[in-house]
Amino acid sequence: MEKRIVIIDGNSLMNRAYYAMQRPMMTREGVYTQGIYGFLNMLNKIMNDYEPGYIAVAWDRKTPTFRHKEYDAYKAGRRKMPPELAMEFPLIKDILDAMKIRQMELDGFEADDIIGTVAKRSEREGLDPLIITGDKDALQLASDKIKVMVTKRGISEFDLYDKDKMLERYHLTPEQFIDLKGLMGDQSDNIPGIPGIGEKTGIKLLEEFGSVAELIANTEKISAVKLREKVEDNADLAVMSRRLATIITDVPVEYETDELKVQEPDVDRLVDLYQKLELNSFLKKLSADTGSAVEADDPSDYARRVLSVSELKEIDLNGKEVFLHVFGNGDHVNDPVVTGIALLDGKDYYYIKIADGAEFAEAAAALAKARVTISGHSLSQDLYMLMKGGYEDPKPGFDTEIAAYLLDPSKSGYELKVLVLEEFRIEIRTDKEFSKEAAQTDLLGENDKLFEERGFEILRFSSLLKAPMEKKLADFGMTDLMKNVEMKVVPVLASMEVEGMSVDKSMLSETGEQLDVRIKELEQGIYDATGEVFNINSPKQLGDVLFGKLGLPSGKKTKSGYSTSADILEKVKDEHPSVAMVLEYRTLTKLRSTYVDGLVPLIGKDGKIHCHFQQTVAATGRLSCTEPNLQNIPVRQELGRTLRKAFVAEEGRTFLGADYSQIELRLMAHLSGDPALIEAFNNGEDIHRKTASRVFGIDYDKVTKLDRSRAKAVNFGIIYGMSGFGLAQDIHVSRKEAEQYIADYFEKHKDVKAYMDGQVEHAKETGYSETILGRRRYIPEIRSGNFMVRQLGERLAMNSPIQGSAADIIKIAMVRVYEEIRKRGLRSRLILQIHDELIIDTFDEEKEEIRELLKTCMEDAMQLKVKLLCDMGEAKNWYDLK
Repeated sequence: MEKRIVIIDGNSLMNRAYYAMQRPMMTREGVYTQGIYGFLNMLNKIMNDYEPGYIAVAWDRKTPTFRHKEYDAYKAGRRKMPPELAMEFPLIKDILDAMKIRQMELDGFEADDIIGTVAKRSEREGLDPLIITGDKDALQLASDKIKVMVTKRGISEFDLYDKDKMLERYHLTPEQFIDLKGLMGDQSDNIPGIPGIGEKTGIKLLEEFGSVAELIANTEKISAVKLREKVEDNADLAVMSRRLATIITDVPVEYETDELKVQEPDVDRLVDLYQKLELNSFLKKLSADTGSAVEADDPSDYARRVLSVSELKEIDLNGKEVFLHVFGNGDHVNDPVVTGIALLDGKDYYYIKIADGAEFAEAAAALAKARVTISGHSLSQDLYMLMKGGYEDPKPGFDTEIAAYLLDPSKSGYELKVLVLEEFRIEIRTDKEFSKEAAQTDLLGENDKLFEERGFEILRFSSLLKAPMEKKLADFGMTDLMKNVEMKVVPVLASMEVEGMSVDKSMLSETGEQLDVRIKELEQGIYDATGEVFNINSPKQLGDVLFGKLGLPSGKKTKSGYSTSADILEKVKDEHPSVAMVLEYRTLTKLRSTYVDGLVPLIGKDGKIHCHFQQTVAATGRLSCTEPNLQNIPVRQELGRTLRKAFVAEEGRTFLGADYSQIELRLMAHLSGDPALIEAFNNGEDIHRKTASRVFGIDYDKVTKLDRSRAKAVNFGIIYGMSGFGLAQDIHVSRKEAEQYIADYFEKHKDVKAYMDGQVEHAKETGYSETILGRRRYIPEIRSGNFMVRQLGERLAMNSPIQGSAADIIKIAMVRVYEEIRKRGLRSRLILQIHDELIIDTFDEEKEEIRELLKTCMEDAMQLKVKLLCDMGEAKNWYDLK
């Protein structure tokens, strides 16, 4: 609305935004951004919901105001601003400058006074002011035209007040709200008011007397003796408190109303700031001013043609690198439906319209025959569709999504739009935006041209991004990691997705029935133990029963009820038999919905589940798995493990699996160079028994099962930087005893201690950790001023090189297995990777050769100071593969 002016209380919103975030947000340089993130989200919502024609942001200054001069204790005792938040204020001001939003602040006055002045002046000038604040003081400014939005519970919920709403809520006019502050004071600002008078009493007095002045002039009319004495004894305090609470509406802030008009932002500057602060979600939303953008090159330099599949066969692509994108649905349940292929060969761009599966198979065969090297953005789906179309062994070149991931693995996503905006200041569409546009134009029969243009957009910028990305990878020492590990993994994952795993639906149903029986038993057990039938899935009802009726110790009750989160229930598990049953009930109902009901729709027409593997999600370099997540099937409970029985080898085949033995401990031995660990591994000793012997001072032959179990916890606790408190909880000993175990371990393994300390120091100096192959993980937490966050950063610095190196090794092993199988012309196929384990669906006649191949490829994946060993297994279903 052209006449609406939004006036924002900057300090209030920044504080709300900062404290609303559950977890800190930091850049890899250690700059906190959660306040900025929340503030910008609120600002975007305001701009979208209210479409103001004018906008201003008011800020407090650190200099004393007239209120401090009148009352020394004004705002005394207020919580000091944490340094993590303080560092964000100049940054949000820079962003608002780039947005061309007028900011105001004035020595001697608060932001409230500036807000009041601008609001009243705007009202007189015929504008419709909307004040955004988290401070109820501003309610005194409400009028028929001035509206005050008071944020609450972070930044997503708010109350909106005008004069009528004030009368409804407080039974007072906005002017009387100042009198209310004079009577009840304001704890957050340390305004005293009259001791003993709260909101309820204050409102009642003002309903009777109208104002503080009238109340003081007519104290004899106060019927309650004690209340009358309070007012008479503290009349001066009430008058002063009212004066302190009064917002000044005529401060000498200089501005022209036209300066507050909403303007187009300085996009180049905003891109720089968002990049620096790693605010990728805002980068994605940013609309670039293409008129002033830096041109990457001239699109007219490209020759563009639309080809038929037969014409594609005539193009000379032999041995060339082409940038490629396949348009289609990439369906993992049914065969993908492909509608077109976009190709870029240097400056020659081709779009091949695909009519049906037969045409796609022809096109895939033509590309396979030419032995092209395929580059692009997010190639895994392109290669998956090509391989479903019959392209046996595509050769990957360069993937801009994977390159962006290696350069910064902590981002939430790597959309091409963001990469292009960062590098070239040019705006292109997201996949979601294009899909929406394509759906609209499909009704008009204009899709062919749209897809041809979209393909050109994707491939042109993918090819232009390659050179600067290659340079950055080289500067970071990750060229080899990109070329010989990550890119070689792409076709391996596509092949695994194509192969899938066969599923026995009857076994899945049987497991579901077993789960149902146990869930019913637990349900009845919970009702019997609590003496009440209720909805176990309702956190409110469950909380009322456990913590209300049964009186179990709990956290503080909130408006929404008691918390029944897993960590709360774990703490009271031994207090009542129902709690353990509730925890098991939750686990099994989730198993039922996710891995029984959820798996059936994902079974393809070939009777297999084709899950999707992702390379660009985990910051450590590990692969992730979705639709479904087979890496996450709970196996500690028997009913969870039973689900694996449904995944079966086909007739005439066997599952062969190999799982690295204690790879993270072996990597710790290698990276630290600890001679005792290296010797123990290379001599084939039981590392946990050996640790128990050395750390607990027990003869190797006399180590008990409990000793070994505790030593195992110590070994893995050291890798993950576990504290004495964490270890104590894990192995059920006192904190002092656990801390002594850790101290004794480091005394016996000084090289491990030196290595761990060195990794922490390296991360503090550089801001990141590195794996054996140079994979970086940025750890901004390690430079935090917050002790708990800094401790988390130190644990990540200790563990990431180990976990990341393990991820590097399993990827190398995958590539070797995949390539060796194809080199030998075998029919068996790699179908699954679960962290440190590989599974091959093996034709029985190839079983012995595959067994030897799998073991060799995994154990020779990397030469370390200790031997890499893997445990082998075979079975007809996944459950029996141990």
